[in-house]
Amino acid sequence: MLEVDLNRYLSPPKSWIVPMIRPKVATRHHATVGDFNALCAAEPRDLTFSDPGVDRDCAYFHTGGTTGMPKIARHRFSGMLYNGWIGHTLLFRETDVILCPLPLFHVFACNVILMAMVRSGAHGVFPTPQGYRGEGVMDNIWKLIARWKVTFLITVPTAIAAKMQRKVDADISSLKTAFSGSSPLPVELFKRFEAATGVKLVEGYGLTEATCLVSCNPVDGEKRIGTVGFAFPYTAVRILDCTPDGKVVREHGPGEVGEICVSSPGVAVGQTYTDASKNKGLYADHVWLRTGDLGRIDPDGYITITGRAKDIIIRGGHNIDPAEIEEALAGHPAVAFVGAIGQPDAVAGELPCAYVELVAGASVTVEALMDHARAHVHERAAHPKHIEILPELPKTAVGKVFKPDLRRRAITRVLNGTLAEDRLAAEVAEVVEDKRRGLVARVRRTGTVDTGAVERRLGEFAQAWEWAD
Repeated sequence: MLEVDLNRYLSPPKSWIVPMIRPKVATRHHATVGDFNALCAAEPRDLTFSDPGVDRDCAYFHTGGTTGMPKIARHRFSGMLYNGWIGHTLLFRETDVILCPLPLFHVFACNVILMAMVRSGAHGVFPTPQGYRGEGVMDNIWKLIARWKVTFLITVPTAIAAKMQRKVDADISSLKTAFSGSSPLPVELFKRFEAATGVKLVEGYGLTEATCLVSCNPVDGEKRIGTVGFAFPYTAVRILDCTPDGKVVREHGPGEVGEICVSSPGVAVGQTYTDASKNKGLYADHVWLRTGDLGRIDPDGYITITGRAKDIIIRGGHNIDPAEIEEALAGHPAVAFVGAIGQPDAVAGELPCAYVELVAGASVTVEALMDHARAHVHERAAHPKHIEILPELPKTAVGKVFKPDLRRRAITRVLNGTLAEDRLAAEVAEVVEDKRRGLVARVRRTGTVDTGAVERRLGEFAQAWEWAD
């Protein structure tokens, strides 16, 4: 294990005080612990390497959720070079300055931004090791853009929402483009950012299993809000229905929803994960990486993500495995069944919530279940923000918790709560399954209402909705 001491990034007097007051960690394992900086300093300074001319693994990234047991994805030289080539060919020149407030252990920061800087000669700015979460970064984001004359801003929807709470207090005329990824971008947030900065956001799509980049809206062409744009050169995307072992049942036509499957130089077919058992059924027809995301491609080639075949909850780009929440709550003696899902949130995109069915005759309060979850779900980001006890959870014919019904319930509760909070005379009449957009909330008027106010408020959510009439 390598220990990274962040004290070196502090300035006096903090750097003097921290070593004296921080707790000493008592290890309960048998791994050798080394000092990262000391080991780096002991390495040779000569960076001339022999090139065997063979593509091979050069990095490993964890995936499948930042909570719970991760899977380890292999990244090859070819995939990392491909991502750098895309950045240089389509996005950056040596005169660009890219502000990337994502830490370098993030696949996008490392494989896309760092590699594109190396390839293009552009200037990359990484504010603090913690990225956006570093002290003072968000409060001074516009001044940082002005100070470094940033031309290209990397961001995520949660960070955009935080930026919109800070007045543009600096000259950001150098800014030409801003890229948003990790989770769906609400329409209203897109409009607010453009109104505040004069810059249109570009939405894109990527995943760790493909060494990152898959698609992007054109920087200089038509940007369609709610889509993740076109597939990059040498990347192909198909919308397929597959059996669990990867046999293709059918390919969907334009506008039809199915599983997004990808082929690109970043996909290591048969070797995506270090654990060979995890690669079984991962490829459609032994060629196409099955992303687990549901989506469609319109006749013009724009890709839209409509949902996920897998249950990962995405909270502001933080992937949460619902199994961790379910296993923790199922450990309570009063709980019989648990279903954990992501509920809509205007800032984080999704927040974890859980629905619980109790053992017959058992009794427990929601507060007690919340305390139990906080004690047994180790990642703070995965602590459920809402727990609800139901007489019976919806289940499939084989007894599994049926999560689409729970998602409908959560969408209705959250959107109705938002409308009631703003005293808007409207409510969710129903949540329906749309083949093109996934779950869609249908909203009806309950009196005289400012329709523009409703549209602006609900537009802050990435959740699809429409007027019932």
